[in-house]
Amino acid sequence: MDSTSVISIIFLVIAIVVLMRLGSVLGRRTGNEPSPYDSPVNRTGSPGGRDNVVQMPGRTQPGDKPDSHVDLENLALFAEPGTALFSGLEDISKRDREFNPGHFIDGAKVAYEMIVTAFADGDKAQLKGLLETDVYDGFAGAISDRESRGERVDSTFVGIESAKLTDAELDGSIVRLSVRFVSELISSTRDSDGAIIDGDPESAQTVRDVWTFTRDLKSRDPNWKLAATESV
Repeated sequence: MDSTSVISIIFLVIAIVVLMRLGSVLGRRTGNEPSPYDSPVNRTGSPGGRDNVVQMPGRTQPGDKPDSHVDLENLALFAEPGTALFSGLEDISKRDREFNPGHFIDGAKVAYEMIVTAFADGDKAQLKGLLETDVYDGFAGAISDRESRGERVDSTFVGIESAKLTDAELDGSIVRLSVRFVSELISSTRDSDGAIIDGDPESAQTVRDVWTFTRDLKSRDPNWKLAATESV
């Protein structure tokens, strides 16, 4: 079985687990707190532990030598040749022989829904394995604030309309990849008495974000983590 097949199976298993555990009804934010959509944190950092982490492609191990062969035609599907984005993807591909932008985006979509869902549900344990420390602290603080007010959110994740790479950087052994997501959600917030104080339970809203994921190529941990968010 080749590496592409293995990666496809991993994503399929992750998607099944997400659907089984979380279903289609998602909790989300209140109208006053920071969230993945309000950019509670905008920092970068280095990857941490392994728990509850989406394994997006990219498994170069310590001691691996860079590979000079790069599929430039494939990279051109995701970035215009001659741009900074294309150059960044080329640098990463030379260093990480298994890197594929398309496979990465597939994994990023799964991670996006998992993170949005975990934040909405107030699942700090799930978030801890998916986020860099600084980003986790921002999300966890927002969840705590929401809980202290006795508010609850009801939200349905309709889906991701698009996900496109916007930036790619190789800084030493640290890879940073930014993805612009456009998604649709139906969300409302209720106070402690059950009254709607934010959102519309019947109408979908379009959300636009740029999320940056990082990974250390020298680490034996193949997982990526969310290192920054920005609403656009």
